[in-house]
Amino acid sequence: MVVDESAWARPCAALRPYVAHYSGWRQVGVPSVTHRGLPSPYLTLVLTLDDPLVVCADPDRGRAARRYDALVGGLHLTPTLIAHGGRQSGVQVAVHPLGCRALFGLPAGELAGLDLDLADVLGAPGAEEVRELLRAAPSWPGRFAAVDAALLALARRGAAEVHPDVTHAFGRLLATGGNLGVRALAGEVGWSARHLTDRFRVETGLGLKEAARVVRFDRARRRLTPRTRLADLAADTGYYDQAHLNREFRAMAGCSPSRWLADEFTFVQDAAAARGDDG
Repeated sequence: MVVDESAWARPCAALRPYVAHYSGWRQVGVPSVTHRGLPSPYLTLVLTLDDPLVVCADPDRGRAARRYDALVGGLHLTPTLIAHGGRQSGVQVAVHPLGCRALFGLPAGELAGLDLDLADVLGAPGAEEVRELLRAAPSWPGRFAAVDAALLALARRGAAEVHPDVTHAFGRLLATGGNLGVRALAGEVGWSARHLTDRFRVETGLGLKEAARVVRFDRARRRLTPRTRLADLAADTGYYDQAHLNREFRAMAGCSPSRWLADEFTFVQDAAAARGDDG
């Protein structure tokens, strides 16, 4: 039997300063593929429900293939390749980088460019407790509620505060789609560009220019559809031209926009065919 489910939810109100959203998926019997985990403005927390998540080897960074029951991924500028063997389910949590201190007790800057087992961040008992809560829930609303409960328990009262000017800078980057210059941001908070960049990097692991690139790329990627004209997309999302958009896609996705879209669309079509959908 082929199963292909997905679900999405916002966290409870108390967690919204720390978490953007949850997404759940359950796939059984779909074609095996290699999926690109793309740069995003949010840290990634993946909690599996059955088979481990397999992150492919990365010779350029000297990393062997790794398997995770629960993974925490910091902000990054290049794609992470994930092997999908046709059976996979779990919940992915988009963690605000400025909420990392509250949830995990350390700044997101310490996780930049890394994929870690959740047990290495919380300790093995804490990580397993989170997964047990998740596995015990019978439905997607129940699973999201279980993640709410687990993350609320993790939130540390009295955790080191993120400076409000850093919070302001990150919020402005998100609001403008990454199209606000460093000098303009620094002027808004009354710091030098260098000082703001240094403080921002400690909290997120990226400099302001790097974070702006990621936000802009994420916005463009989410707007890309089979009918999108790339020149229009480039203009609408703040790139100089289509060539600039293409360069950034190759840097952050490892391929052109059209190649990424074709790969994603092919996976959706193959999954539908495996289910026997008529389309």
